[in-house]
Amino acid sequence: MKKHFWKIWLRLNPLTPDVDNDYVGEISTVGHTLRNENVAAQIVKERSELRYDTILSILNERDLVVRDTLLAGSSFQDSNFRVSPHVIGKWMGSHPVHDPEQQKPVAEATMTVEMRKALDEVGFEILGVKADGGAGIGLVTDVATGAIDGTITPDDDIIITGDKIKIDGEEGDHTGVFFVAADGTETPVTHRLTQNDPSKVVARVPVLAAGAYTLKIVTRFTGGRALLNLPRALTYELPLNVL
Repeated sequence: MKKHFWKIWLRLNPLTPDVDNDYVGEISTVGHTLRNENVAAQIVKERSELRYDTILSILNERDLVVRDTLLAGSSFQDSNFRVSPHVIGKWMGSHPVHDPEQQKPVAEATMTVEMRKALDEVGFEILGVKADGGAGIGLVTDVATGAIDGTITPDDDIIITGDKIKIDGEEGDHTGVFFVAADGTETPVTHRLTQNDPSKVVARVPVLAAGAYTLKIVTRFTGGRALLNLPRALTYELPLNVL
């Protein structure tokens, strides 16, 4: 029985350009990376009376222990993955000299039995074919809490990840990041964007009243030097909530 469902966008398969109906799936949250700060915040919120700083310190110390273990040439395993050190590259002769350009140390991760069994519980929800030249908002993360469930904090930052979401345009285009209330009222982000890249935008949430909002990005960014002829609007599929 499937207990978890990944939302999937369909993209034309780049390996079969001559086939019109051959697609590959892309997870809609592909741009999101969970970090120790997010893990610590989630543990505090859901499972522990320990302080956030204490949990974060333990997680960071764990990272150092794992790194030192691999640097010493040993493997590391938790309940999800086994990470093992390996050497890549060819050695010539029985007494070769190490050439850093040819032989390199690497660490490779493989799934444990527990992780493989857990993935058996995953199903897929097809969102449709990704339009607008691959542009779209993948995930919104609240910086103050680390939440990715749609809750946001007024007067603090959110991290928006996706494809071709950089705010770009000319004067008078009315481009930017907007929060649209249920009655259609749009509140723009007026604070300077902390980051404005094709796959990541960091924006300051305006002082919004409690309620649900739709995140909208308006931009003429294409990925190349030329701008779109007209601005296009990208909306986030999950409502954002100010509690």
